[in-house]
Amino acid sequence: MSFLAPGRGRLLRVLPTRWHRLPPPQGSGGYGACFRRCKAHFLLDGVEDAVEGAAEPQQPPVSLAKSLASLTEESAVAAQRQRKPLPRMERKRLAELRIKKRVKAQYLNGKFHDLMANVVASTDTLEDAYDIVRLNSNIDMSSARDDVCFATLAELLRTGEFDVRANVYAVVAKRREGGRLVLPRLNLRIIQEAVRVVLEVVYRPHFSKISHGCRSGRGHQSALRFISNEIGIPDWCFTIPMHKEVDRNVLSKIICLIQEKIDDNQLVTFMQHMFDAEVINLVFGGFPKGHGLPQEGVLAPILMNIYLDSFDHEVFRICMRHEGLGSEAADVSDNQESNLRHWFRSQISGLKDREENSDNQTDYPLKTKLYACRYMDEIFVAVVGSRDIAEDIKSEMITYLRKTLFLEVDDRLYLMPVRSNSRGLQFAGSMVRVTTKESAALKAVHKLKEKVHLFASQKQEIWDAMNLRLGKKWLAYGLRRVKESEIKSLGLSTPLLDHIAQFRKDGMKTDHWFKTLLKVWMQDINAKREADESILLSKYIAEPSLPQDLKDAFNNFQKQAKDYISSETAATEALLSSLKNKESAITCTDGAVIKIHAPISYIHKCLNRYGLINLEGFPKHVSALVLQDDELIISWFAGIIQRWMRWFSEVDNFKELKLMLVECVRKSCIRTLSAKYRMYEKITEKRFELDDYGIPMAEDFEAIMAPLESSSSVCTDEALMYGISSSGLFVLTLSRVRVPSRQFDCFVMGCQSASLSMYVLHVKERQRFPGFRTGFSSSIHGSLDGRRVGLCTQHVKDLYLGHISLQSVDFGVLIDDSNKIP
Repeated sequence: MSFLAPGRGRLLRVLPTRWHRLPPPQGSGGYGACFRRCKAHFLLDGVEDAVEGAAEPQQPPVSLAKSLASLTEESAVAAQRQRKPLPRMERKRLAELRIKKRVKAQYLNGKFHDLMANVVASTDTLEDAYDIVRLNSNIDMSSARDDVCFATLAELLRTGEFDVRANVYAVVAKRREGGRLVLPRLNLRIIQEAVRVVLEVVYRPHFSKISHGCRSGRGHQSALRFISNEIGIPDWCFTIPMHKEVDRNVLSKIICLIQEKIDDNQLVTFMQHMFDAEVINLVFGGFPKGHGLPQEGVLAPILMNIYLDSFDHEVFRICMRHEGLGSEAADVSDNQESNLRHWFRSQISGLKDREENSDNQTDYPLKTKLYACRYMDEIFVAVVGSRDIAEDIKSEMITYLRKTLFLEVDDRLYLMPVRSNSRGLQFAGSMVRVTTKESAALKAVHKLKEKVHLFASQKQEIWDAMNLRLGKKWLAYGLRRVKESEIKSLGLSTPLLDHIAQFRKDGMKTDHWFKTLLKVWMQDINAKREADESILLSKYIAEPSLPQDLKDAFNNFQKQAKDYISSETAATEALLSSLKNKESAITCTDGAVIKIHAPISYIHKCLNRYGLINLEGFPKHVSALVLQDDELIISWFAGIIQRWMRWFSEVDNFKELKLMLVECVRKSCIRTLSAKYRMYEKITEKRFELDDYGIPMAEDFEAIMAPLESSSSVCTDEALMYGISSSGLFVLTLSRVRVPSRQFDCFVMGCQSASLSMYVLHVKERQRFPGFRTGFSSSIHGSLDGRRVGLCTQHVKDLYLGHISLQSVDFGVLIDDSNKIP
């Protein structure tokens, strides 16, 4: 056989020697495609390759099972290509899982070793952390990336030569009281993200059940569900307000807690360098934690959970002392004691001495129960027992926080009696209060009373509307009559005309003269004491001119309705007192339930401060948004509704909150668009389909909000989206300003899109310690007020809708010489 001129026939003489032993390649089209590739291989590589292939030892035949398995893998690869891309939070979860595997590989003899050198200072870990930063910024992962050399960055970390101070920037407020804020640049932000994931992998499995927030499956909703479903009806409850900025003592305590599970001096040194550079912005109690504020940083949630985890374990010890040391059950005789309880009591240090001093009398009664719930730095405690026990528990907790954790606790802390306090207690932006279930008889009485009150109020509204209409007609008729004929041309002389004519000066036009008459009349009736002009027209003009019989009949009807309502109220109070006398303890206990309410009155005040409503509660347009694009205006209002709906989705007064948002936020959005285009509100509502943007009407609220929440890119897992999904960014607006002629990139970390506009941040609410925490940040650091940022259109919308937070904005671009904005 000759191989010098390989042709089709001679090639076929070589191929059959091994053709039947070759497995079908995956995803290659079967044996036919394999034959064509082998033929091309022989033609291109020459005879030497063919001879070499023929001289190779023969491979064992491939089994049928392996051939079928290769077909399965081929179909799986094809299905994966057709699969939809993962959402950004799933990508973030996968990136954290890759880092988690590297962290677990460093576990040995009960501790994690050399995490900084082997995990954080790794090129793969830094790339995953950079991907997490971009995912938090809602960046398309297929877009262009920043010019970051991860190999060089990893080497600097490994050798300890990374300069923290060179990778931070300070933002100084324009006002003196604004303060100074130090924020990380991109390289340090990537390292902080990697350190955060490492710390969460190490500590998250060890957090207690008391802790809620920044954990998978736990958040403010789970904390409120625990209070409403698990506690029952306690006797006393209180919250522990604290305030403290991180200092040397707090940092030393955090480092000691970290060293209990991590043996890594390099990591401790790096955290010390970040503290010296003032880039660890950890504040206890100063702001509601994790709601998009840059001063908190990415390390604030995990460091706060690590620091307060020791308090959670102290709560368990306090619970054991007060619950496990009570007297025995009622069926146990006086000189008998449970062996288990006796052993338990003997294990606690100092307990025997206390028993001897108390002459074998227990200090605490039997049914003492302690419940605690912590959402970041907000702590809720409920006690079932006497007031003395609750005071002891409160003092023990405060002592531990002050002496062991070096935190400052508010001295105004007080115990709230649950059953006798109707105001409730503030926790996680909601009101926790105990209400009593009404009996069927009371519900019937209230229902009838409300019907009578509604009927009377409807009649009053009709009466006022008709009087106002008559007053307007009188005003229009008088103005028209004066315009039709001048007083001088009438040629009449009556005392009334002479009195009116004296107010007219020479050369005064008719309209001005009529306004002067109205002004004199308003001074005579002292119109300043009335609320608005509608009362003047109805009360002083229309109503006095009505027949006296008609006025007496209407007043008599209103008096009878008012008397009936007051009599029914007195009867209801008497019925309640009788029920309390008959079933005082049983009724209060069985009929009482814990309700979680949204603070409607405070939300009204916030809407007024944000400029959505006036002092009377009527919606108005937001002037700061008028010059922006239509989509951005609607996104700002939609972000308010969607954030509040996510935060208060499980409160008991959700319907009341829903109606308030529809009446205030939706109408304010319509009036803002109407002010921009100067057209009627009804035309504006028809022109802009607000339902598609998540601003529905009251009757379509559930039908529209549910699909939007399910299809939204915002994840409800606080471990992935803490500080983004519920951020309080609607407390600021962005106003467009003049930009330089040259192009510059968006300031959001990881975004390479061109920013066509420069925006100025306007903080809508600036008080540092708000009167009530709505679960959103009601204050933004003073140094950021009036700060200029360059944003692309997509990220302005993301800021308004809550898809990103201010932590994603790189404010350091403002002072970067290469991108300095004039």
